[in-house]
Amino acid sequence: MESNFFSDWGHWQWWSLAVVLVVIEIISPAVFFLWMGVAAGVVGALLLLFPALAWEAQLVAFALISVVSIVLSRRYLDQHPLATDQPRLNRRGEQYVGRQFTLTEPLVNGFGKIRVDDTTWKISGGDCPVGTQVKVTGVDGVLLQVEPEPVGKEDV
Repeated sequence: MESNFFSDWGHWQWWSLAVVLVVIEIISPAVFFLWMGVAAGVVGALLLLFPALAWEAQLVAFALISVVSIVLSRRYLDQHPLATDQPRLNRRGEQYVGRQFTLTEPLVNGFGKIRVDDTTWKISGGDCPVGTQVKVTGVDGVLLQVEPEPVGKEDV
């Protein structure tokens, strides 16, 4: 009789794999291993209900349930993004959109720098002299896009 690694697996091994995958999910930044852990748990339950289930069928069930659950969860999250009270939390540059600053260095050839709180940011926009009030209108990677503000606006 041919021996295979999965041929001797019972429902406890699948449930143990499910726990390991969920722990990996807790450590990792993406929602991926969670659904594989769910699939392993389901296969363990199937094996408990049908103890004669061949190891090949177990692996196929694990693969199918994993793929289907991952695809369905991705689609659901794309259509129903998680609501947050701080949508720009990990997008530091976007936190400055709408804020106004006074140039301490001129904007020359469309590029310059501004001091924002405790950090210096590269900026792009139309050429402006020192002392010009600018408003951050967008972000392109690590480059803040600015436009000059009409005279009389307060510095933020």
